[in-house]
Amino acid sequence: MTVAVLLLLGLGLLEAEGRCFFNRTTEHCACYNLTQESVHSIVQCLAASVVEFRGGELERYIAFPISDLDPSTIEMLGSLIIRTIIFGDFLVPEILLARVLRFFSYTQVEELVFESCIFKGRGNWDEMADQHLPIVSLRFHNVTSAPLAGREQDFSSLSSWLETLQELAVTGSHVTSLPCGIGRVFRALRSLDMAQNSLGDESLMPAFCKGAFPQLQVLSLRRNNLTSYHSVCESVQLLRELQQLDLSQNKLLADASSSCQWPVSLQIFNLSDAGLDEVLTPLPPSLEVLDMSRNHLRAVDISLSSLKKLFLSQNLLRAAPSLRNYPLLDTLHLDNNSITELPWDELKLLGHLRDVAAAGNPYNCSCSGAGGLQALAGTGYLGQGWPQGYTCHSPPRYQGRLVKDVPVSVLQCNSAAVIAPVCIALALLGVAGA
Repeated sequence: MTVAVLLLLGLGLLEAEGRCFFNRTTEHCACYNLTQESVHSIVQCLAASVVEFRGGELERYIAFPISDLDPSTIEMLGSLIIRTIIFGDFLVPEILLARVLRFFSYTQVEELVFESCIFKGRGNWDEMADQHLPIVSLRFHNVTSAPLAGREQDFSSLSSWLETLQELAVTGSHVTSLPCGIGRVFRALRSLDMAQNSLGDESLMPAFCKGAFPQLQVLSLRRNNLTSYHSVCESVQLLRELQQLDLSQNKLLADASSSCQWPVSLQIFNLSDAGLDEVLTPLPPSLEVLDMSRNHLRAVDISLSSLKKLFLSQNLLRAAPSLRNYPLLDTLHLDNNSITELPWDELKLLGHLRDVAAAGNPYNCSCSGAGGLQALAGTGYLGQGWPQGYTCHSPPRYQGRLVKDVPVSVLQCNSAAVIAPVCIALALLGVAGA
């Protein structure tokens, strides 16, 4: 059994002394710096669904003899409940990884994660040709490896597995390009996360060339070196199944003129913290969720009839956008802007509205301003931050008070509504007396 376990767990025998710790509640087993003397502690990990290895290098095992497994060992591997394996803080010889990876075909492992690893050298991936693996999610974070350019043959040898992969994440790894040929291998990929890399405008068009990622639905390009809104639009035009796009934490600029059309399938668009001084156009026409929070927007004048969720927190808005442009809106976040009054007359007409957040604004607590917020709170939809986050900025007599404490009775707020009937009654009495 020991040989089988070593193969399954990527030959996790390290130089420093250590052992494994199993958390039965979360079914998570973490191993640190195992030695041959403490390898027996790996056995307790066989009851875990997540196994994590931390620390060390694997170079000493490059010559480890790997042979075909006997039927009883294969049966044992197939019976394990391990679904996720995490490798962290490793120096990984790629040639060893290429030799060991095929043994995962005997397991039920669905997710493989590498964190803060250095991949050394180049592996011979020919042994993986026509090899199928159960792994559907592959994640790399803060890894160092040989450049992806020129490695199309390696990915071709892995195609039998990669063309069934559904989730791929390569984050925080200084990636500058993604060759076209590599994208064409991922035939079934649904989610691609390339956040916190060094992708520029010029690198996107080759990455999403014709035939690349044909089933891609979720794409994250958060925190890269993107600046041209138009270039990004043109680059993803061929992703016909794209539903969700994250461009947050880039520094996007408006182009002088852009006729680019986003994929009609795009429904969720994240443009938060993108340095925006104005709303970039055109926007995807079928959007249901739009996040433009943490920008420098002073006004939002757009019309999206299918929009359901709009996030505009932490901008410079002096007024809420016209809500008549979003008849299906159910969520509106306007926290920490410069808004003095919410448009209660428009809000109460939105039949789908269920979530409004607007704390941290300098409210004018006139009768209409305070009354509208109190009425909205009465519906139960003004949940987040109410009442402590809603304070009056004006008029002076209410400055610093909570909006909920401002009196808005008919007598105080609309004296005309009270005086007029009284005057009419007195006039009628006068006529009757005459």
